[in-house]
Amino acid sequence: MQNLFSTSPPNTTNDLSVHLVKLQAFVFRCPSPVPVRTSFGIMRDRPAVFVKAESADGYIGWGEIWCNFPSCGAEHRARLLETVIAPLLLNKGFSHPLHAFEEASSKTHVLALQSGELGPMAQVIAGVDIAIWDLCARRAKLPLYQLLGGSNARIGVYASGINPDASLQTVQKKYQEGFRAFKLKIGFDTQLDIANVRAVREWLDPSLELMADVNQAWDLAKALDTIPKLEPYRLSWLEEPLRCDSEMRQWQALKAHSRIPLAAGENMLGSANFISAMESKAFDVLQPDIAKWGGISASWAVIQNTLARGLRYCPHYLGAGIGLMASAHLLAASGGDGLLEVDANENPLRTMLAPALQKIDNGFITLTQDPGIGVEPDLDALSMACQQN
Repeated sequence: MQNLFSTSPPNTTNDLSVHLVKLQAFVFRCPSPVPVRTSFGIMRDRPAVFVKAESADGYIGWGEIWCNFPSCGAEHRARLLETVIAPLLLNKGFSHPLHAFEEASSKTHVLALQSGELGPMAQVIAGVDIAIWDLCARRAKLPLYQLLGGSNARIGVYASGINPDASLQTVQKKYQEGFRAFKLKIGFDTQLDIANVRAVREWLDPSLELMADVNQAWDLAKALDTIPKLEPYRLSWLEEPLRCDSEMRQWQALKAHSRIPLAAGENMLGSANFISAMESKAFDVLQPDIAKWGGISASWAVIQNTLARGLRYCPHYLGAGIGLMASAHLLAASGGDGLLEVDANENPLRTMLAPALQKIDNGFITLTQDPGIGVEPDLDALSMACQQN
């Protein structure tokens, strides 16, 4: 199994080498008219850190670094890129994006341990990796999903980040926009959680998918007590009912007592954790977030092994449009019946950078045939939109 997890994305006749001469970070913050609530914290604005990579042969690529929490996280990660990661990768030649990813990861591992920055370092490296893949696809004049070996530009989507306040009204609004699958945030108050799930399930057509995200709010006893109350509402999955660092035996105990499929992965860092998750047989859905760990280079083998084991791959994403579109292309290239997570909350940093989401057709979107991830950020327009929001 370990060897499988060193597998790089598929061989291609296209040039995947890169010689970086510039790496830049751009930080944005857009006020949120309605704060995004989770069981562990509230997002009062929408941050983003975009990575611009430039190669010696003049090509540009764009990536995104996860930075939702803590509230000062965006500026911190931008500084990590500028002061730690960029000096390791600039003015060096790499024959494949995976080699740049491995170089940055190995050279910063001890520093990340010493500073307690394993997550932030991984997130910055992931954002750079996304930018490098976008650059390679643009150079090849191919959409990223095609560079990765995919042939179908049509993927399913679901509306996510649905707050506990007015859940049903939000679902109804998103249904009118074309969504046909929905994920509610729960883990606040059991009575409120059940009432929201019940109201949405009773309104939805029985054939449509409904999910719930606990955001790590429960311990095992709470999960065992609450899950039977959710089972009548036919959830497609229950996401992170336990903390991500819970012992695997607790996840296995929950799996043994739950008729609801269990999902996790957005907070798994490193292939070893994904290996453990798969071997535990506790999970039905795995959700790596390519802007939190792995980028495309390291996530590819995780995804392929997820699918090979008969599990469902549904990428986690709740950031801005660059990372979302990279996730969409990776999902399109991977195959399977996974759904792309699309934040239901207002965020110009997403809508202005996700052209494929302008038309949702009965729960599906079709990726554009533009090179790379199909996004050309207008930084001035983004800044103005955030000021006006």
